[in-house]
Amino acid sequence: MTRKMLFVVMAIALLATLALLPATAQEDEFIFGVVLVGPKNDRGWSQAHFEGGQYVAEHMENAEMLVFESLNPADAPETTLLDVVTEMVDAGAQLIFTTSDSFEEDTSVVAEAFPDVVFINASGDDALTGEAPPNVGNVMGQMPWGKMIAGCAAGLATETGNIGYLGPLINYETRRLANSVYLGARYCYETYRDGDPEDLTFTVTWIGFWFNIPGVTLDPTEEVNSFFDNGADVVISGIDTTEALTVASQRREAGENVYTVAYDYIDACDEAPEVCLGVPYFNWGPSYLAIAESVREGTWEQDWQWVGPDWEDLNNLDTSAIGFNFGPALSEEQAANLEDFIAQAAAFAEENDTFFLYEGPLNYQDGSEFIPEGEIADPIDVWYTEQLLEGMIGASE
Repeated sequence: MTRKMLFVVMAIALLATLALLPATAQEDEFIFGVVLVGPKNDRGWSQAHFEGGQYVAEHMENAEMLVFESLNPADAPETTLLDVVTEMVDAGAQLIFTTSDSFEEDTSVVAEAFPDVVFINASGDDALTGEAPPNVGNVMGQMPWGKMIAGCAAGLATETGNIGYLGPLINYETRRLANSVYLGARYCYETYRDGDPEDLTFTVTWIGFWFNIPGVTLDPTEEVNSFFDNGADVVISGIDTTEALTVASQRREAGENVYTVAYDYIDACDEAPEVCLGVPYFNWGPSYLAIAESVREGTWEQDWQWVGPDWEDLNNLDTSAIGFNFGPALSEEQAANLEDFIAQAAAFAEENDTFFLYEGPLNYQDGSEFIPEGEIADPIDVWYTEQLLEGMIGASE
């Protein structure tokens, strides 16, 4: 047999052997689902999750994402989470992200019907409390940091000392975020503006859901206009959509000196850059990718993740779960002060395993003690925030 013929025979034998070997995990197709409460292009919460899923598909070999948009009472009143999950599992999904607190209870129920599929609910805590079945985990970004920075931007920009906060529904999450904004606004109004924080008016209005549902929620456009009509010159959005930006832009065109801080999505300021002071945003990609890789490798274990920022590079999209994108409406001086505030927050975070500004004495709205004098709040106490803080205007329940 010639050397050439021997090489051909060996090559054929090698190919035949490889054909008999099972495909490695990396060669197998990995299918995962993402269930969104809103549309994938809402410039807010749902788009951030959608792009987090895209990050997984781009960074994991042979990964395919299945998406269901706008699972909510207004857009899909007859569709249940069970309906959506059944279709995804039938299509081969091994992992499903349910991306809203409104899906939390149903996620745990539906997961029991699919014990071989991993479910991750974003923003919930059933895995922490022990209420979830073993195939359900939770992930959430530590947005109190981003909201403090948002509040600081508002405190730096306000000339009337009157700030409005447009909130969704009322629960632990939304109270802790509103409180974080308030603490950031007070601190920066006093520290950088020499203002009296007791003179700062901070009003919270809850519309009733994460975005407008006609006939069910308050109209966010009307509520933002109401803030401005009543003396606020900065409105901070806590809902999933961009009405605050739209209204502020319209008021600016009419000659009013007003601003807003957006929410959720890194590029939200693009909607109205002339009035946007910035946006605290979620960056779901790295966490989603780590979870997906652990599921594919068979190493996933149930856990509750509350993931913080990368303080070395707050806006590193490969490492930081929370970021803050500075808005074009910030002046150079305001941007410099905001950078200083972020540096203080980072230094605090390095020394303390909890949140900046959550230091006593702090009371709840009804006067009851939240954090005693000389103490710093435990992160879990911040997670389970029971009321708005003393000094804030608005409902706590």
